[in-house]
Amino acid sequence: MTTKTRSVAVLTLVAGLCAAQAPAPDAQIPPADLVLRNGRVVTVDDRMPEAQAIAARGGKIVFVGTSADVAKYVGSTTQVIDLAGQFAMPGFIEGHGHFNNLGEFKLNLDLMTAKSWDEIVHMVALAVERAKPGQWIVGRGWHQDKWSSRPAPNVDGFPLHASLDKVSPNNPVVLTHASGHASFVNKKAMELSNITKSTANPTGGDILKDKDGNPTGLMNETAQRLVQRGAGEPQRTPAEAEARAREVRRLADEELITKGITSFQDAGSSYDDVDRAKRMIDDGTMRARLWLMLRVLNPELEAGVSKYRTIGYGNDMLTVRAIKVTADGALGSRGAWLLEPYADKPDSSGLVPPTVRTLPETARIAIANNMQLCVHAIGDRANREVLNIYEEAFTKAKVNGKGLRWRIEHAQHISAADIPRFGLLGVIASMQANHATSDGSWVPDRLGAARSEEGAYVWQKLMKSGAIVSNGTDAPVELVDPILNYYSTVTRKLADGKTFYPSQAMTRMEALRSYTLMNAYAAFEDDVKGSLSLGKLADITVLTKDITKVPDEEIKTAKVAYTIVGGKVVYKGQ
Repeated sequence: MTTKTRSVAVLTLVAGLCAAQAPAPDAQIPPADLVLRNGRVVTVDDRMPEAQAIAARGGKIVFVGTSADVAKYVGSTTQVIDLAGQFAMPGFIEGHGHFNNLGEFKLNLDLMTAKSWDEIVHMVALAVERAKPGQWIVGRGWHQDKWSSRPAPNVDGFPLHASLDKVSPNNPVVLTHASGHASFVNKKAMELSNITKSTANPTGGDILKDKDGNPTGLMNETAQRLVQRGAGEPQRTPAEAEARAREVRRLADEELITKGITSFQDAGSSYDDVDRAKRMIDDGTMRARLWLMLRVLNPELEAGVSKYRTIGYGNDMLTVRAIKVTADGALGSRGAWLLEPYADKPDSSGLVPPTVRTLPETARIAIANNMQLCVHAIGDRANREVLNIYEEAFTKAKVNGKGLRWRIEHAQHISAADIPRFGLLGVIASMQANHATSDGSWVPDRLGAARSEEGAYVWQKLMKSGAIVSNGTDAPVELVDPILNYYSTVTRKLADGKTFYPSQAMTRMEALRSYTLMNAYAAFEDDVKGSLSLGKLADITVLTKDITKVPDEEIKTAKVAYTIVGGKVVYKGQ
């Protein structure tokens, strides 16, 4: 089956039959609330792939067609936008990110662009000058494989906490790895958290120690939970805590709409997060739509999931219909669970979190409550174990896995033997294209060349197996920028100009579908989102350039002209 034939087949599956895109000539047509005209509209709907104009009324699309015909929808109260040739598409759907962390990232030290450990230490020193006595210094975004040189001294490429202690002896410091799967702390943070030479590793975690058994400051995977953030600081009042939580979410929402993102799939929310999201939707604070995965332990899940399962709350602003579990760690911090040891650390095959043991029970709860199951799996061993658990759950419950639309989040490194199982079982590969280009320069260091080529970020191999591949950024692990991520999807180009196994890149339209209709399908929302079709939500992103046609390098220069949610302009570019 050719790529084009396969794409049409998948779209037929997820989009279903569409009505004609224009009304009968003699129909009585009430005026639209919003009309976009004189643009290039790519609908991601095979019934009418391209158009010039769109009309929306009551938050939904009522017309897709020519600029001449859309005139029938213009009334005295209609907002009319002349696109002047700009590119309109279904609103970007972020397929996997961390909403609260995105907001928190805006409030703390941004370490993403740091070129060395010394630069990070300097940033901490400046933060200490501004901080109150005893205040925690918090940052995120560092990655040791992206530094220009290794810190000296180091253990396994990671620095020692003494360098932080010099600039911050009295302020505790916690700096989270870009992946979120490791953190680095100073001596003061360890003292407040009672982490000493004798502290044992928790299940699924590692306190990195030097040759004498002293903690270096690196807390890998579940060892991060030992750090008592906020210890020694004045406790916030309930009102202060609520105000800060709302500000975190407001900042995240602002970041989304400025990037053209109309829906966000959050990979790990608590019951409190759901309650707060509803309050902010009710008072009109939220502009981007949320789709949440619950991340709670099985006892609380069993007790509360039926109450919290939510479909289309607040005019489709919130849906809660998935459960998130973690089956391993990250490749960068060597926490991903591998079938064979790391090429650059032969004494380790990764770390296994305790949630793997309880995953079969989580699967039972998910099926019993009609919830999707979304499991983080990066390493090839983790992916295999999750596929095994999924297959066993489908068989035991006598259900068709394709109908459940369960997902593996990341699916970054897969054994060749397991790639076809995604298509056979109907398991969605929820992937993040920018991880391939962000990590590609050092992936072979971890896996070796053979394993990297066999199963690292194999989008085309997965699609050829019949699997749905959805797309996202894993923000704030990476920038929540769909334009840059789209560029990564179609080029697989690294920062040094090299390409990372380019045969696995998507075509322009495959990439667009992965960020719109495939993400909607992966959330059971393809009936209301993901394409510009009659009756669907009028969620539209307008860009200054046509990213499906401009030269590769020009993609990155496209800007968001408008973000439209439910037929309302929530952001207008400068």
